[in-house]
Amino acid sequence: MEQEVYRHVPYDIDIEQALLGAILVDNQAIERVSMLLKAEHFYDPLHQRLYDAMQSSFEKGGMVITPLTLHAAMKADPGLLEVGGLVYLANLAQAAPALPNVRDYARILQDLSVRRALIHIGEEIVNTAYEAPRENPPQAQIEEAEKALYRIAETSRYGEGPIDFAESLRRTVESAERAQARGGRISGIATGFTDLDSLLGGLQPSDLIIVAGRPGMGKTSLATNMAFNAARYYVQDMANGVAVSKGAPILFFSLEMAAQQLSARILSEQTEIEMWKIRNGKFSESEWETFVLKMQDLSTLPLYIDDTGGISIAQIAARARRMKREKNIGAVIIDHIQLVAPSRRVENRVQEITEISKGLKVLAKELNVPVIALSQLSRGVDSRDDKRPVLSDLRESGSIEQDADVVMFVYREAYYLKTRKPDESDPEHSKWLEKMERVNHLADVLVEKHRHGPTTRIELFFDDRFTRFKDLAERVN
Repeated sequence: MEQEVYRHVPYDIDIEQALLGAILVDNQAIERVSMLLKAEHFYDPLHQRLYDAMQSSFEKGGMVITPLTLHAAMKADPGLLEVGGLVYLANLAQAAPALPNVRDYARILQDLSVRRALIHIGEEIVNTAYEAPRENPPQAQIEEAEKALYRIAETSRYGEGPIDFAESLRRTVESAERAQARGGRISGIATGFTDLDSLLGGLQPSDLIIVAGRPGMGKTSLATNMAFNAARYYVQDMANGVAVSKGAPILFFSLEMAAQQLSARILSEQTEIEMWKIRNGKFSESEWETFVLKMQDLSTLPLYIDDTGGISIAQIAARARRMKREKNIGAVIIDHIQLVAPSRRVENRVQEITEISKGLKVLAKELNVPVIALSQLSRGVDSRDDKRPVLSDLRESGSIEQDADVVMFVYREAYYLKTRKPDESDPEHSKWLEKMERVNHLADVLVEKHRHGPTTRIELFFDDRFTRFKDLAERVN
């Protein structure tokens, strides 16, 4: 009978001993690994306690960490007594490599710890799937598994810690070089709107960008236009052999609208066939030909739509990480933030939105991509005479304003003006017509918060027939 092969839990005692020995020889080594390594990353429980004691001594200051001082602090530890006490610590120091790369050791131990955690989650998934009662449906088990994976991803990232100013300057120069490679125009992802790109420098990596407004203002249309433009630029630049594209593949979480509805909007914009015709299939022969040809042309766009309803911030993060790895997405769009489910129960909706906005900012930094989140505003805007939204209209939404790098509001005066149309016999009717003609296709993008630059009002042309925004210079009559 063939002997069964058992797999061992991943760990490396030699690396653990080498790292501890390196710290005993050079106490400054603990500074170089403290941002990467925690005590629980060690497999051996004794090594966990030794590292924890070393950290405590170093943080207190004034005491050199040596085999003697460490033994004095831990001489009652049963595990240390069992392996030889002071002799074991002295051997760790003597066996330390002459030129240890402690950061490499720390990364190895961190990776092994993550692998052990993944094994544990895998076992939990298997056991739960076998034993779970009927009241715990598979979808709930999937969500719990995703949350567990998300926690591992969060706890396994400690950042690189402080960097010196020379390194910070080098990264700034790299960003400027990327902008120069794009013809000196923008350093981020192009939205397709000249004034907005000029103000923001494009959508910047690691930024959380809030696009807010009341229903009917065109938030989804603006976000869809941005997504399409960025994806189209990417395809064009790749075809032309451009080294640094001003576009990018886009991941769009459409929590309110089905994927086919969103794609129908894009087709309406690009074919100039009105949405009601697309919904009802009432095409002329020439329109149908245009529709089919444009659909074939757009099918290669790197625009990925996830229309899962009730998705949580943990699920958004997990799927965005996967798409970053598989498709190298350059931006994430969420429509809209109030429809995102919290990852855990909290006391009230304000706290839920706070958790979600903070999670989106963390995701933007982790993936180093802009995250654009659409947001509804409170109804208080509609009760004011001046219906232009301001930052205070976001206060009911927790920390959105605080977490965001950019907050912009979409405002169309024509939307409200249409609701106040006077009777034709009213002397004010002619004034209403005159004003309506002036503002009918105008939209204001009010950039009210901009962490990296000035705030301003940007005017765009809005064609409600095709739910399409354009630069005013490109407007059509």
